Amino acid sequence: MDNLKRRHIAHPQVDKDEPAYERISLQDEEDLYSEKVKARRDYRYNHISKYASWTLENKHVLIPVILTALSFWTRFRDIDRSHSVVWDEAHFGKFGSYYLKREFYFDVHPPLGKMLVGLSGWLAGYDGSFKFESGKEYPEDLNYAAMRTFNAFWGALVIPMAYGTARQLGMSLMASTLAATMVLCDTAYLCISRFILLDSMLLFFTCSTLYCLSGLHKSRMSPFSKAWWFWLTTTGVSLGCVSSVKWVGLFAVATVGVYTLEDLWDKFGDLKLPKLVYLGHWLARAIALIAIPVAIYMASFVAHFTILSKSGPGDAQMSSLFQAHLEGNTLGDGPLEIAIGSRVTIKNSALGGGLLHSHVQKYPDGSKQQQVTCYHHKDNNNNWFIAHAFPQKKQYDDEDAEVQYVGDGDAIRLVHQKTSRKLHSHPIPAPITSDQFEVSAYGNENITDVKDNWIIEFVDDMGDAHAPKNRIRSLSTRFRLRHAHLGCLLAAHNVHLPQWGFKQVEVICDRDAKKSDQNAWWNIEEHVNEKLPVAPKSAYRSSFLSNFVHLNAAMWRSNNALIPDPDKDDKLASTPSQWPLVSVGLRMCGWDDRKVKFFLLGNPIVWWSSFAALWVFVLTAITYNCRMRRQIQDLSQSQWDRFLMVGKTLFAGWFLHYVPFFIMGRVTYLHHYFPALYFSILMVPFLLDHFTTGASTSRRAVVFGIVFVAVVASFIHFSPIAFGMRGPATQYSSRRWFRKWALTDTVY
Repeated sequence: MDNLKRRHIAHPQVDKDEPAYERISLQDEEDLYSEKVKARRDYRYNHISKYASWTLENKHVLIPVILTALSFWTRFRDIDRSHSVVWDEAHFGKFGSYYLKREFYFDVHPPLGKMLVGLSGWLAGYDGSFKFESGKEYPEDLNYAAMRTFNAFWGALVIPMAYGTARQLGMSLMASTLAATMVLCDTAYLCISRFILLDSMLLFFTCSTLYCLSGLHKSRMSPFSKAWWFWLTTTGVSLGCVSSVKWVGLFAVATVGVYTLEDLWDKFGDLKLPKLVYLGHWLARAIALIAIPVAIYMASFVAHFTILSKSGPGDAQMSSLFQAHLEGNTLGDGPLEIAIGSRVTIKNSALGGGLLHSHVQKYPDGSKQQQVTCYHHKDNNNNWFIAHAFPQKKQYDDEDAEVQYVGDGDAIRLVHQKTSRKLHSHPIPAPITSDQFEVSAYGNENITDVKDNWIIEFVDDMGDAHAPKNRIRSLSTRFRLRHAHLGCLLAAHNVHLPQWGFKQVEVICDRDAKKSDQNAWWNIEEHVNEKLPVAPKSAYRSSFLSNFVHLNAAMWRSNNALIPDPDKDDKLASTPSQWPLVSVGLRMCGWDDRKVKFFLLGNPIVWWSSFAALWVFVLTAITYNCRMRRQIQDLSQSQWDRFLMVGKTLFAGWFLHYVPFFIMGRVTYLHHYFPALYFSILMVPFLLDHFTTGASTSRRAVVFGIVFVAVVASFIHFSPIAFGMRGPATQYSSRRWFRKWALTDTVY
């Protein structure tokens, strides 16, 4: 017991006044954790909300930035996938080479776009030595990807331009985004922008014209302000640039012209507008929309002539005086004055005229004698000798005889150098212009008659207004050749012979030609006569204006000559009626399984909806107008004015860029529709915006969302045809929705 007592441990007394520790329940710990999680969630939400609100506040900047980034990515992506010359790169790459070599060439298009191609080659370090033969592999030292990227840059800028234009025209943010997305996702625009071609530049300047015009319309209530002058001037600059790339740009000029005339007509009816102010409107538009575009167009030719200072393949298309100033051209190296025995080439002095030509082929009908034509290229068959007139049997003087110069009123014979036949005419109908006489090459050294004689009639001298008539000068003297027996004039009216005449220009003896008809004027071009001294360089002068007019006339003539050949089946050509509904595509290269293949075809959703939108606008406008006649007001006056203005502008742009191709005689291709397509694309979001104005936000989102999804999904499906198809084309057969889309045909 004692031990037990000793083991007993006494516990200290607890002071009752000391605080006791409370036990924390498990439920309290869970509440604390929940509060911490909630705090973190609120923190994240606040940050997300902050970013979301910032995004919403800056969506007007973010959306075009994102669209532009996507535009550059799609246009630049894998741009060097094909290592071969694709489609018309064979033409425009070669033209760019001429600028780098400074050699004069000829083409049917104005020079601005091709000079930009030359600039892309210079920036890429290219020396102009590659020939750009179709389908050929690019050499390793040619940075063709950089040249393609330069051209794709213009195509990429079209997307933000479309967004900006839609905003300028008063479309909502959603509609403007759709407009840019449709342009972004069109496979035809994408494909054509990725090569060394002019179409991306043409499309850019067409778009910039509409963008500036919409800005001008937006500032119409403050005329003669800084903003108004800015938009008016930039519209003129855009018109000058688009016309200087291709003549199709003149359709943009027509579009702006229609808008301008309507605007001035409306102002004419404003009785409160002072007459001097109204006159100022005319003057301002004449300066900005006529003078500035003309100045830019002419300036492109000034640069063209300045850069191309050396003789090249296009010399023969220009006047003789112009050619004499090109480095390496020998026209200016011949004698000044013409004499019996001179070997010459004779050029038609009409704008775009060719060289008098003959070849061994005979006319299939008529006299069936040797053909005489006009030809626009240098050739030995262009050479003629100046000989004594019949009945003198001796054609030329002896070596030691005195030189006999040729002048006004002299009778001569023209002897074809290669065949020894004489230039001849007779009362037989010409093959095409049957109401005039045929011109042929007839006889030989021993066979000749009076119908070989031609009388020279002096017209003028382009280099010296005081030149004597009794001496015909090379290059500068213009003269007529009158048939001594029939009295008709040797003429070429730019009428082309069929294939049996190699599509060359018909030469006739014109009974009705007036003395002022330049188609019956001629001048000596090349001149060789060892008895005569070489002409001084100061004898030949050529003005820019005459060269400018001459080249544009030659371009016009060549454009008109691009007619479909009934003897050939051009698989690449198409008709305007096939374009809007994507009835045809275009193979841009060979279809070998080992090659990267490109098929020029529009996004069906984009093309079909845009074409339908045009006629929906027309029907809607007619319906509104009829209801207003019945005093039913669906729209306020301001709403109606805006609807009509935007719709009319877009429809007129499409109409003026599309319908003229129906009346053109020239061969047409799918890419000719691309400028017109742009106007019709903008019509889709414009109408969607108009019809959903009174709908709820959610319904508008659904409507626009369906179109967005359809456009993007179609683009994703068809994008391989634009980016380049590898392997057999049959792998892409799901993209061939119609039989006429020759995507997988082995025989084309």
